[in-house]
Amino acid sequence: MNDQPLPLTPERIAVVVPALNEALRIRDVVQGALRHCPNVIVVDDGSDDGTADAVADLPVVLLRHAARMGKGAGLRTGFAAALQRGFAAVITMDGDGQHSADDIPRLLAAANRRRGWIVIGARLRKRANQPLYRRLANEFGDWGIAWGTGYQVADSQSGQRLYPADVCALACAGIPGEEFVFEAQVLMSAAQELGTRCVSVPIEARYNVVHAAPDFRPSHFRPLRDLWRITSHIVLQCLRRGGLWQMHRRVRANPPVIDDPAGEFATDLAAAQPR
Repeated sequence: MNDQPLPLTPERIAVVVPALNEALRIRDVVQGALRHCPNVIVVDDGSDDGTADAVADLPVVLLRHAARMGKGAGLRTGFAAALQRGFAAVITMDGDGQHSADDIPRLLAAANRRRGWIVIGARLRKRANQPLYRRLANEFGDWGIAWGTGYQVADSQSGQRLYPADVCALACAGIPGEEFVFEAQVLMSAAQELGTRCVSVPIEARYNVVHAAPDFRPSHFRPLRDLWRITSHIVLQCLRRGGLWQMHRRVRANPPVIDDPAGEFATDLAAAQPR
């Protein structure tokens, strides 16, 4: 009897797009996702700019919060809808267009090579396009997340991720944290409660360029405010659990795993197994 899990295919996953006032780009984002996956769930988090109207005629599941509840709540709503429909995994994309839907097949391929892992679209390519303050903030966030997971993660702040269904279920079960803290907590809770690892897939950093017309609206992520919230949240959890020296040793022994076959960012999976 073959008890191997079925491979993830576009038909077995859902793309969840949480959106707050994304009328500028949401239609392009959703149409791009539909080219690679027939199952798209848009969660309008109380927008007042016509975000929902921009995609109302597209073949998607459109869910709306009556008032703004934050990105964490938007993701929970999308995860719950995907689980109710029996999907085996969820890919998340921000609604502002900073993630390319053309990376969906690469995230799926990585998920099939690393069964049961969370896959992160890591903004490692064309990093010169990323503002310096954002790059430094992301690196600081990666350092903090490592203390909560016990292993290092490349670009832990990226919102383009693939979550297996069991991680989605855990996220819906009441883990702490709202807004951007929620995304950090999902990684930590999955590591602590399910033993789930992360693998990163290099993607292109897409940002507005200086001296050009804006392609994307300003990010809802505020590095100083949100990284303080994330880091303080992680530090408090680490202090409560104790064993800081042991965690330090574990983090150092588990570098990021990057799925980039024959590419410049490839890492050796065998050398990065949990210890």
